[in-house]
Amino acid sequence: MTAPTPDPPTAAPRSGTPAAAAAPTPAGSGPAALLAWRRFRGALICLAILLAAAITLAALGSGSRHGRLDPRSADPDGSRAVAELLQARGVTTRVVTTAREAAAAAGPGTTVLVTDPDRLGDTQRRTIRSVIDLSGGRTVLLAPGGLSLPDLAPAARTKGGAFERDLDPGCTLPAALSAGRAGTGGGHRYTTDGATGTACYPDDGHPTLLVLPSGTTGGDTVLLGSGTILLNKRLASEGNASLALQLLGSRPELVWYLPSLTEVQDEDPAAQKSLFELVPRGWGWALLQLLLAAALAALWRARRLGPLVTEQLPVAIRASETTEGRARLYRKAGARDRAATVLRTAARERLAALVGVPPTGAHEPAALVPAVSARLTDGHGDLTALLFGTTPADDAALVALADHLDALEREVRTS
Repeated sequence: MTAPTPDPPTAAPRSGTPAAAAAPTPAGSGPAALLAWRRFRGALICLAILLAAAITLAALGSGSRHGRLDPRSADPDGSRAVAELLQARGVTTRVVTTAREAAAAAGPGTTVLVTDPDRLGDTQRRTIRSVIDLSGGRTVLLAPGGLSLPDLAPAARTKGGAFERDLDPGCTLPAALSAGRAGTGGGHRYTTDGATGTACYPDDGHPTLLVLPSGTTGGDTVLLGSGTILLNKRLASEGNASLALQLLGSRPELVWYLPSLTEVQDEDPAAQKSLFELVPRGWGWALLQLLLAAALAALWRARRLGPLVTEQLPVAIRASETTEGRARLYRKAGARDRAATVLRTAARERLAALVGVPPTGAHEPAALVPAVSARLTDGHGDLTALLFGTTPADDAALVALADHLDALEREVRTS
């Protein structure tokens, strides 16, 4: 048989094509898991590398990075430097994250430092208030504002904000006189209602450091308008280190209270708002317009359904490759019926052209079989069964059918 042309879908395999390529066999295609791994292994490997890198970086940084004003942190906004200086002076620093732990550790020989009083809820503020009234030690409140002052220091009120700058002591407090100028600005200023206390480091007439006596003998409360003097990056400036050490190191033990997320004030109106309520009103309309524009762009660029458009293939494919590839597809699908139909149809069309039968009669046994028989020199078996028969029972029968059709066409062509 001659090599089939590349276009017709009825091209039959040449007689020299191996049986494994021409005849479809119900061979399996491999486990599904193996196929999935081969398809997605590149993405899975990249994902595994990224995950391992993220875990490694998190593990390396977990022990050295903490939050702002954390005595374990060496970051510029941490407070490890002042904690180490206090340790060198014999002051033990203990970090707690709940008000209950701070109250349990408080006593006459302790200083309780509250790093963010305004974040505390009602229960936590009441607990710290009991520490102020009953412990007999020192309580240092960093930048307390209007939310926490009525509960923790009702004799004091805020008086606006202070510029971030170094200020002079302006008082007779020994710690302030010893430290001199310090960076207590950049936070709150305070005023009192006439209660006994010591006001230091004034900014425009209002102190940024206020020391109030507590109800227990020997105890006091320190209101520090800004925690700047405790930061690693500012500790060496002016008298910041001296002031920090004297305010926090007056007792042998320092309880450093860093409120955790569970200690955040529950009554804060901003904490009760949903995400959409926190978005400004004008931004809501802007987001709506962006969503509408994105939807229109998606409709504009989306694939439009319509009739298929034929296109020229970029390369020409050899007829033998087309035949072999189609044969492999038939074999993979186990489609012996389809393969036999393709072989017989192609053979009938070529035989009809050789014996002078019109194309319309190529697939009619009454027109084709007599014309082919007339060109044969001797008997060739049952031509009707060969050209119009049933599906071969197995792969060997399909290969035999291809060989018989090839022999029949060769005999008719040479007759």
